[in-house]
Amino acid sequence: MHSLLDEITAPSDLKTLSDQQLAQLADELRVDVIEAVSRTGGHLGSSLGVVELTVALHAVFDTPKDKLIWDVGHQCYPHKVLTGRRAGMGTLRQEGGLSGFTKRSESPYDPFGAAHSSTSISAAHGFTVARDLGQDTGDAIAVIGDGSISAGMAYEALNNAGAEGRRMFVILNDNEMSIAPPVGAMSKYMSGLAGTALAQLNAFGQDIETVLPGPMRDHARRARELVTGAVASQGTIFEELGFEYIGPIDGHDMSQLLSVLRSARTRAKGPVLIHCCTVKGKGYAPAETSADKYHGVAKFDVASGAQMKSGANAPSYTTVFGQTLTQLAEKDSKIVGITAAMPSGTGLDIFAQRFADRMFDVGIAEQHGVTFAAGLAASGLKPFCAIYSTFLQRGYDQIVHDVALQNLPVRFAIDRAGLVGADGATHAGAFDIGFLTALPNMVVMAAADEAELVHMITTAAAHDTGPIAFRYPRGTGTGVSIPQEGELLQIGKGRIVRPGAEIALLSFGGHLAEALKAADLISAQGVDATVADARFAKPLDHALISKLAKTHKVLITIEQGAQGGFGAMVLHYLADTGLLDGPLAVRSMTLPDRFIDQAAPDAMYADAGLTATDIAATALQALKRAPVSV
Repeated sequence: MHSLLDEITAPSDLKTLSDQQLAQLADELRVDVIEAVSRTGGHLGSSLGVVELTVALHAVFDTPKDKLIWDVGHQCYPHKVLTGRRAGMGTLRQEGGLSGFTKRSESPYDPFGAAHSSTSISAAHGFTVARDLGQDTGDAIAVIGDGSISAGMAYEALNNAGAEGRRMFVILNDNEMSIAPPVGAMSKYMSGLAGTALAQLNAFGQDIETVLPGPMRDHARRARELVTGAVASQGTIFEELGFEYIGPIDGHDMSQLLSVLRSARTRAKGPVLIHCCTVKGKGYAPAETSADKYHGVAKFDVASGAQMKSGANAPSYTTVFGQTLTQLAEKDSKIVGITAAMPSGTGLDIFAQRFADRMFDVGIAEQHGVTFAAGLAASGLKPFCAIYSTFLQRGYDQIVHDVALQNLPVRFAIDRAGLVGADGATHAGAFDIGFLTALPNMVVMAAADEAELVHMITTAAAHDTGPIAFRYPRGTGTGVSIPQEGELLQIGKGRIVRPGAEIALLSFGGHLAEALKAADLISAQGVDATVADARFAKPLDHALISKLAKTHKVLITIEQGAQGGFGAMVLHYLADTGLLDGPLAVRSMTLPDRFIDQAAPDAMYADAGLTATDIAATALQALKRAPVSV
């Protein structure tokens, strides 16, 4: 069969195709995305679920003048293929290659970068107001998933946009699945929605059930019964917020999609929400039957769906956290787990298998999750709030006001601390050290290896006098022996890992192994180096820092975080105590003051200047000892 996809260089090419050809193009696009992701890995299931929707949107709207915003962005691969980036799909999520999300600097067809959820409606409203104030932009279309729309920010935007009544479009991509199955009353509500069409589209919607395939027909029937069983004249929540509601429609039926989108674009005068039901992983059996619908996959064999994940010699930090917390909960009934739509990503799925009634998935709602944990702590329970570093940022106000200010013993398990590889700058855990150490009452720890993580989880469980946080990297551990039971660490006390002289390397967190390698390089130059593991950024181990400062010529702090973190805390202490007044040379090694693009984690840390070679060279330079062959 003649390939239509080969002839597509830009979305404008879709305007020349018939509806039947657009359906054929969608089939070709699905195959192309599967083949591309099989070579690179990435977010497959979500992209397969929006293939027809992507084709229809680009065929109906006039991108890039019309602003198409994907939320979260996991589902943007078909969009990238149709917008001139097909040839680059082999570089997806690799160093120097295409981002796994939309990215403004990558293409004019990406009007708004996305990687965190629930931002699209706010951004679309911004584009809409800018248009009405005379900027050269067209319609704004936000495509938001049913998981993303569970977050409060989405409803703030719906409330604002609905009240203003400006013409804009929200496409609710409802596949009843985000990364894990969505939770909460809103998810149940949307699963039961039938709704009413725009007045102009009533004729189209009256007999919609009869043309839907079986599962979709059942979905619509249940929705209709829900609505008519309540108050017949009652509108949907979206209509109450000021939006015209259309749906639900079958997101894999090109005819339906094109009819609804064309009619809505032609006739809408105010804000419109189109409820589009899709299947995550659609059209690829291994994805459709997988528990996570192939949300994130490694390279895989297309025929079998088998993923080519390399065997790990050590467990992941995430697994260690889940297993350790479960063991502690066996002995302590007050321990509960909280996640924001990431049970498997945080390891709390392990905990849930044993303690389903003590694990709470709040959905994509980090702000609520933090304050919910504060309420649990105020009631005498021991909440472990497990949220990636990059997502914890979204709950910072709640950490300040609801946890730290009230000195409540919420335990923050901060996964994906530091640089994370293929997800790039949007997911880097760079800032939590700085924003947490700034807070009174907060204890901040970082695990140097998986054994230290066990000790820190144990310490956090026993810490009832205020909030405490522990951070740990993405991926596998260092391969150290994991203790059967964790030790209670003395709060604010570090440790000497390797004694030496002249140079002191003070590491905080996951870069300890690199510091030890640097010490070997320094030793090869005939200089002894002490290596210390700070364990705590707050409270600092003043005795350890003073000892290192007084007995060494050079002190280097090392961390997997941005400027203003652990090193800054150490420098404040040294300055305030006069330890900077003498001959001591101090250097602080952090992530640089810029965002670091996607690459393998080792390559990203090389880009950041944080390799063992960089550490050794910095230390020897501070000692005024030129390295011979570091």
